[in-house]
Amino acid sequence: MANPRTRSSKRRQRARRTHYKAAIPTIAKCAVTGEAHLLHRAYYDDEGNMRYRGRILVKADDDE
Repeated sequence: MANPRTRSSKRRQRARRTHYKAAIPTIAKCAVTGEAHLLHRAYYDDEGNMRYRGRILVKADDDE
């Protein structure tokens, strides 16, 4: 296993890690309902139905 010849300082480690940033999530708008949601994820619409790519995956209960 490769080992470093000399130890890296805390400053050098932290300077290298400053470039690792969390990406801003992309928000899309549904063409059917017009609701904003995260891309590639299912979401609940106003009626309580679970939708994905404009289709209903899980229908809401009508008991309410």
